[in-house]
Amino acid sequence: MKTIKIQCPAKINLNLKITGKLEGGFHAIESVMQTISLYDYLTISVEDSVENEIILSGNSNEIPYDETNLVYKAARLYLETAKITNKKISIYIEKNIPIAAGLAGGSTDGAGVLYGLNKIFLCFDFEDLDNLCAKLGSDLNVCLHGGRILAKGRGEIITPLAFEEFDVSLIKPINLGISAKEAYTKFSQKKESNHNYENDLEWAVIDDYPQLQYIKQKYPKSIMTGSGSTYFMIDGEFENENGYWVKNGLKSVNFGVREV
Repeated sequence: MKTIKIQCPAKINLNLKITGKLEGGFHAIESVMQTISLYDYLTISVEDSVENEIILSGNSNEIPYDETNLVYKAARLYLETAKITNKKISIYIEKNIPIAAGLAGGSTDGAGVLYGLNKIFLCFDFEDLDNLCAKLGSDLNVCLHGGRILAKGRGEIITPLAFEEFDVSLIKPINLGISAKEAYTKFSQKKESNHNYENDLEWAVIDDYPQLQYIKQKYPKSIMTGSGSTYFMIDGEFENENGYWVKNGLKSVNFGVREV
C-alpha cells in the first residue's frame, strides 16, 4: 500500500468582478485570488483491489463521504482519465476550512486529490493536471498553482501575479453558508450598479443577511471572499464573539496544494 499526505490551502478573493455570461449559464469573472495559511489535509492510500473503489472518510459531519463529494469526483476522474484499474483509493479528509464559506475548501481538496494521486501514479504532467482541474470546477486551478493569481472565465483561466506577503484574518457567521448559485442568482436580479464593493457578490447578498451587515459595519475595511459568507481583513484582527467563527494570525502563502 502507498500512502501520501497532501496539504490543501484555502483561498481568498482580494476582489471579484463579474464581467458577463458564458456558455452553459456560468458568469464570467475577473478576480485576484490568494492562497492563505489555512489548510485541509488529505491522507491518500492506494492498494490493489479486484476493481476500482473509492472510500472517503474524515473528521467533519458537515460534508458527504460519497460520490457527491468533489474529492470523490476528482479521484474518479483521475482513474478514468489515466485508465487505471483494480485499485482501492482511501482518502481521509481532515477538514479545517469551513464549508460554503467562499474559501474554496471543496475546490482545494479536489485539486489536492488530483495532485496526490499523480504523485503516486505519475501519469500526467502539470499541464494535464490543470486540464483535469478545469473540468471539475472554478477554483481548482488556483488551488493547484497557489500564490497570487488573476483568474478569469469561470475562474479556470489563470495568470500568476507577483506574490505579496501579508497578514490576514477571517470571520464567518457560524450558521450561515451561502452557495455560489444563490450569490450569482442574486447578482443577476440586481437592478442598480455596484459602486462601493470590491466583491460584486458581497454587493449581491449583503442586504439579505444581518450578520454580514454587522461585520461590514463593525469592520468597514473587511471584504467578503467568494460567494461568502466569510469576510477577511488584511493587517487587522477580528474580535472573538458569540455566533462567529474567527481565525486571526493567518498569512498569504506562495504555494498551492503540496505533499507534506
